[in-house]
Amino acid sequence: MAKMTNRRAFLGTTAATAAATWAGSHLYAASSPNETINLGLVGCGVRGTQLVDIFNGLPGVRIAAVCDVDSKRLAGVREQSGGDDVSAYHDFRRLLDNKDIDAVVVATNGHWKALVAIHACQAGKDVYVEKPLATSIGEGRRIVEAAEKYQRIVQIGTQQHSAAHYRKAAEIVQSGRLGRISEVKVWDYINHNPGIGSPPDSVPPPELDWDFWLGPSPKVSYNSNRIDHHYWFFDYGGAWQLDWAVHHYDIVHWAMDTRSPISAFAAGGHFCFDDDKDDREWPDTFSGILEYGPCPVADKGFLLQYTTRAGNQHAKYPAADAKCFFGTDATLLVHRGGYTFSPEIRRSNKALKEEIYSVEEQTGKFQDSGDKVHQQAFLDNLRNRTQPETSSETGHYASIPGHLMNISWRTGRKLHWDAEREQIVGDDEANSFLTKKYREPWKLEV
Repeated sequence: MAKMTNRRAFLGTTAATAAATWAGSHLYAASSPNETINLGLVGCGVRGTQLVDIFNGLPGVRIAAVCDVDSKRLAGVREQSGGDDVSAYHDFRRLLDNKDIDAVVVATNGHWKALVAIHACQAGKDVYVEKPLATSIGEGRRIVEAAEKYQRIVQIGTQQHSAAHYRKAAEIVQSGRLGRISEVKVWDYINHNPGIGSPPDSVPPPELDWDFWLGPSPKVSYNSNRIDHHYWFFDYGGAWQLDWAVHHYDIVHWAMDTRSPISAFAAGGHFCFDDDKDDREWPDTFSGILEYGPCPVADKGFLLQYTTRAGNQHAKYPAADAKCFFGTDATLLVHRGGYTFSPEIRRSNKALKEEIYSVEEQTGKFQDSGDKVHQQAFLDNLRNRTQPETSSETGHYASIPGHLMNISWRTGRKLHWDAEREQIVGDDEANSFLTKKYREPWKLEV
């Protein structure tokens, strides 16, 4: 098998070379490895609170400012971050005005990520942005453009990319030991029985600025499910096939050394729950198929099949969220709990043996999500002015599969993707979903 080109290594090397020419003249370049990096957190929800603990547990960094449109959540995370010494903001733009902030951690709902990340780049801040990169392909591209235009370091929070066993799994795929890979299956199974509920619209709680929370999304009445289960509503997320599965697509692209599919088709529906028990807009049961062109370990191309369901988890986590590479000589199953390499049943001229790597057996931990290592990598890149493996561009490409399947589901047809132009071929209706339409006065401008 021909030696594969490591596109990410090439991009990282060229980015690092370019970074060296401007590191000294731009806003944050630590004068010594011991200089404290001051972070501003935008978004004080569940993931925001987790990131506070992670970053505050790393050396040479502190959460210096926090921001949220919910005053109760803001007060709680401010106390968690360090109390009165931490600045608190209702409006993220005021946080970005703070010259003491070196970089911004964006842990908002999906519909705010593009705006906050772009404004942060414009303010001269580096950015750690949680996945998915945005709620549309066009927004993701604008983030990539902002990182390039303002010469910022932007890293997406696909933390399992930094887990050691995922790197080993990628090496196994790239080694050719699986043979020619024809299919990769990816899945996310959860059990929301009896459903997420269907509460009536109501008056927003006094601590919440509901209009600001909606931001660039359409103005609608307050409903608690739109916040508590935002992933499942069109305006704020893309359901698990986007919002969770970006983790998977990132690993698949990395291992297969590819970046974009050439076609997408998806089907799904509300098959699990009664309407009065569940008001989500995206399907509770969903499957999609992506076709990819030739790449180093799939010289004839391959299929990526994605499935999610909300009414049956079947396997225990972390195996309920996993991916599996199918080759002519062997199969590789990988998830946060480890991986299993299984030789093909048919006779092979390769002397292959089953390999099982268990995170729990090797480390004593139930799983390895890559947290801490991933966030430390961000800090190291800030200090060294180098671009991360999981850059905004990597995150953008890892988000495209979920977006395309969602657009296919909404239009009811197969889509053909022009990766160079980032357009759906010959389909004006489908292309209308490529960039989110913003509510005034918010504008998607780089």
